[in-house]
Parts: sequence; structure tokens; C-alpha cells
Amino acid sequence: MLHKWKLEFLYNFKSITYFLGISDTSLMVNPRIQHRPTICYRPIKPSDLETLERIHSDVFPIRYESEFFQSVVNGCDVVSWAAVDRSRPDGQSDELIGFVTARIILAKDSEIADLLRYDSSRVDQTLVYILTLGVVDAYRNLGIATALIREVIKYASSIPVCRAVYLHVISYNNPAIHLYTKMSFNCIRRLHGFYLINGQHYDSYLFVYYVNGGRSPCSPLELVTVIVRCMKTGLKSVAAKLMMAKVKWPKGNETRGPVLTQNKRMTNIECSGLEYV
Repeated sequence: MLHKWKLEFLYNFKSITYFLGISDTSLMVNPRIQHRPTICYRPIKPSDLETLERIHSDVFPIRYESEFFQSVVNGCDVVSWAAVDRSRPDGQSDELIGFVTARIILAKDSEIADLLRYDSSRVDQTLVYILTLGVVDAYRNLGIATALIREVIKYASSIPVCRAVYLHVISYNNPAIHLYTKMSFNCIRRLHGFYLINGQHYDSYLFVYYVNGGRSPCSPLELVTVIVRCMKTGLKSVAAKLMMAKVKWPKGNETRGPVLTQNKRMTNIECSGLEYV
């Protein structure tokens, strides 16, 4: 059963999409920073509570409940990473400048269970769902978001029973879509009207990064294999119909070649149940 505030994040995920389109340019110095940053990553801790709440308030156009922040800083049902700048000259070298939060979900209880090939008899198999991701304005375009996502992928890969990392991106956020595509996430479904924001519906793309042998129900190789099999079946069917066709010799002219007659009904070959992802 999903945590009660998980559904709220799915509903309000537009807020997360504002800043996911961060290019991987970690060697570049942002002109708004007067020094060369030394970015390090660590778990979020209780002392980060006030800063975490402030950044969420500054970055997201929605308000998150205090229960969520308490879960993040205390590691209750949420895993998280913080980005800090160890070379800040203002003495705030351990203050959050970016973060990512995620949650472990049982594969069988997830919304993508039908889009994931896994051993359904293994009730312990899990997924990691990215909840929120943010970087403060002055530190954007430095590759921090990319690095935070990689931390999540590394964490998921370290869990033997985990099969994928997944998230949602609103359909018009091209920079975010480019970022996840660049990081080898697979866009496996477009969800129509997934978001309801200010009375207006928006579509969402579902992105998945497979780990530890996880994969889609129909891989490209399997798709090609099935198509070839269908083609072979179709050729055999046509050949059989030709063999069964009646052979008629026109009267009064037995020197002509045989005239083949067959049912005019077309043979339809269907390959159903396939979805290329």
C-alpha cells in the first residue's frame, strides 16, 4: 500500500519538473557564483530540516506537509541525498544547495507492475520512485541534478531485489525529457491527463531506468523475434492456401497452363498484445 503522501506527489509532480533540465556541465563555473564550487554529496540529516523546507518553498509552487520533511530528515520511509558546496566562502559549507528524495516500493504494488518484467513469485522485489529533486538557483547548470540522479541509480543497483528506478515528467518539459533520455532512462508510457493543475489537465511521461536485470515486458529483441515469427506464420498460411486451391483446365484448350483459383478473402495476420517500449 502506498504511503498517503505519495499520491500527493504524483498529483503535484509539475513542481518537480521545473528544474530537472539541468545540463551535465559540472566543470563549468556558474557566473552567479564568485568561486569555484567543490560539490559533495551526503545523506540528508535532521539539521537540514529548515533549509530543506525553505528550498522546497522557493523551488516548488506547492506546499508540502511537515510530515514529508520529517520523513526525509529522519529517514523514515524515504531515502535522500544532499548536495553541498565545501568551498563556500561564507562558512556554510555544509548547507544544502540541492537534494533528491526517493522511496522504495514493492514491485507488485507499484503503478508500473504491468510494464516491468520481474519474477512475480518473488514478493520481495522492489522499485525506487524519485519523489522530489531540486537545486537552488545559483547552483543550477553545474551537473548537480545529474549527479543526484546517479546517486539514486547507484543506490538502487546496490539492492539485489530492486529492478528499476522510475519517475514522472510533465509532457511539455523538454529539458527534463532530454536529461533523462541522456541518462539512459526509458520513456515507456504517456499518461493522458495525468496531472490536474489549476483546473487544467496535462499529460505525463513515465520514465524508467532498469537495474539488476529488470526490463520491460517486451524488449526490442523479443519484439523483432515475434514479428519474424508472425511473418513466417503468414507465409506458411498463404502457401497452404495456394496448395489447396483448385486447379482448373479450360475446356477445348488443354495445351494451356493451369489456372489457379482461390478464395478471394484476404488473409489477415495479427500480432496482438505487443507494446514497444
